Amino acid sequence: MKPTYSLIAAIAMLAIPTLRAEEVKKEGETKGVEVTKKEEVKPYKPDICMVSGEKLGTMGAPVVFVYQGQEIKLCCKGCRKKFDKDPAMYLKKLAETK
Repeated sequence: MKPTYSLIAAIAMLAIPTLRAEEVKKEGETKGVEVTKKEEVKPYKPDICMVSGEKLGTMGAPVVFVYQGQEIKLCCKGCRKKFDKDPAMYLKKLAETK
């Protein structure tokens, strides 16, 4: 029985890094998200959600993500769904507010 436990332990040790790599890949697969270095990300300066116009933090913690090198902060997950349907419109709106 000892060889079986050793084999299971060896397989588990090999599988853990592979699973973590898949998690990282899935996190970066969100529509439009590019993995960028922190210093390359443009900060989101407005204190309101560009989708709903609500003040950030009024609906809980803001949803924060990076889209094409631009940090985006939205008031809720529902606004994230709306953003993902037409990100170009919201990026244009953001550019106009600066």
